[in-house]
Amino acid sequence: MGSVPWLGEFPSMTAVATPDQIDRALRELHEGAARWTALSPAAKADLFDRVRATTYEQAERWAEAAAEAKGVAGTPLAGEEWLSGPWAVLYALRRYVRTLRDIARFGVPQIDARRVRVRPDGQVVVDVFPNGPYDALLLSGIRGEVRMQPGVTPATLNDTMAVWYKERAHAPRVALVLGAGNIASIPPLDVFYKLIADGSVCMLKMNPVNDYLGPIFEKALSPLVEGGFLRFAYGGPDVGKRLCSHDLVDEIHITGSDATHDRIVFGDGPDIQERKRRNDPVLRKPITSELGNVSPTIVTPGDWSDADFRFQAQQIVTQKLHNGGFNCIASQVLVLPESWDGTPKLLAEIEAVMRRVRERPPYYPGAENRRSAQASAGSAIEIGESFPRTVVRVDARTASSNFQVEAFSSALTVTTLPGEMPAYLHDAVDFANERLWGTLGGNLVVHPSTAKRYPREVERAIDDMRYGCVAVNGWTGIGFLLTETTWGAYPGNTLDRVGSGIGVVHNGYLFDRAQKSVIHAPFAEFPRSILGYGASLLPKPPWFVTHETADATGRALVEFEMHRNPLNAAKVALLAMRG
Repeated sequence: MGSVPWLGEFPSMTAVATPDQIDRALRELHEGAARWTALSPAAKADLFDRVRATTYEQAERWAEAAAEAKGVAGTPLAGEEWLSGPWAVLYALRRYVRTLRDIARFGVPQIDARRVRVRPDGQVVVDVFPNGPYDALLLSGIRGEVRMQPGVTPATLNDTMAVWYKERAHAPRVALVLGAGNIASIPPLDVFYKLIADGSVCMLKMNPVNDYLGPIFEKALSPLVEGGFLRFAYGGPDVGKRLCSHDLVDEIHITGSDATHDRIVFGDGPDIQERKRRNDPVLRKPITSELGNVSPTIVTPGDWSDADFRFQAQQIVTQKLHNGGFNCIASQVLVLPESWDGTPKLLAEIEAVMRRVRERPPYYPGAENRRSAQASAGSAIEIGESFPRTVVRVDARTASSNFQVEAFSSALTVTTLPGEMPAYLHDAVDFANERLWGTLGGNLVVHPSTAKRYPREVERAIDDMRYGCVAVNGWTGIGFLLTETTWGAYPGNTLDRVGSGIGVVHNGYLFDRAQKSVIHAPFAEFPRSILGYGASLLPKPPWFVTHETADATGRALVEFEMHRNPLNAAKVALLAMRG
């Protein structure tokens, strides 16, 4: 695919950046950092508006390159690359431009006071989604809220937003962003957040898994490159190590694994564990992180129809198999009620969906070894011959590695817990909090009649789930896509016990003291959704792995996001209805 246009020509896009090239790029960024801190919010908004246009120009090349690399080109599954690639970036840019323009005019992102409420325990909650009629139409029935940490009040909420812009003086700062190799929008989105929320210019180190996207990103983000606010680096761990220790790198953000984080922070020598025990890092600069988790999907018992079982099976399989299972919040442990007669029905439907979804190659390195290790932990059913999907039953009473090691593969672990509602729900949340590794995202499935019968218990379960994003009748992947919500681990992790990471990204309102985001989605698709399930007009969501027009719908969403008008909205709606 040619050369990488990064500070000169390389023989191939996977060429390793040399020490001299790294040094020169970081010096340029250091100079650019002074200009960035002096740039007004209005000027930054104009710059990111230009990035919207250049990203749109590269959208087709981007989505098609990713679909080809992942082996889904020419199938509806290619829609994943449109949605979680250019569409996610265009959506985020629109939100960030609005935030910067608010800061330019008012000093803080604007929130209608009617969207701010206080729960009985005093916690401040901001209803951040939907915003406007298009959101309400195209993602009908989906709601997003951000819950604040204790101590934040309605009177002090503004003080905790866009904090960087309230400081009088800013030292120029260069951030190293270690890009993720799975979801294509993650590297640009992480860069945007460092630039906008933290005021740091960025060196983006591409992950070798998807560095083929580097030349596309360089063109998509060219206004940032031309301004001296962004540079790219390519190569393996040696390049990453040099960048992390470089004197001109002031801070680091990584989306990856906790093992990689620990090697950066505590070194890769034989004394790493001892250093962790003493909390004696070799890294002497700030680092933020998003490091995945073992995501639960907790299903509550209820009076489900056959259609409910079919729809929720598609929902759960999507949570597992979207992007082939290579998501930091792919559902890994399905928690079911042991005595519910719906448990065997739901499992049968899940296996049926897994049998009929399109196979895809496991593009991420080490996937087959991880899948096999998960399968060996219990009683496994393998579905498909070329690229197996695996459902493995594991006793909840065991100390299974499946509860502690992120699958990052096509393996879904199933476990059951005894008891009836509401005791079962309490125990399931406790199991997720105490037995499963990580605090990034967790899902809760509750039939509307169950929620109506146990309103306090369901609300308490949402409160008690210690995750940075909780999705009710949806997938936390929605929380990733909606820039209005925060994305990151539940607060409280430390360098020596980093878990799912430290800090947040996305966070379009620039909340500084968010606790977690909560997504509410319809339990059923349209038109069943209006028959006792709420007034949603959302058909089968286009991110479902069973959606037959996902590719065309993704393309249409990108067009709509760049040109938001009734005609493009209607095109999206009609394509989505055919899925």
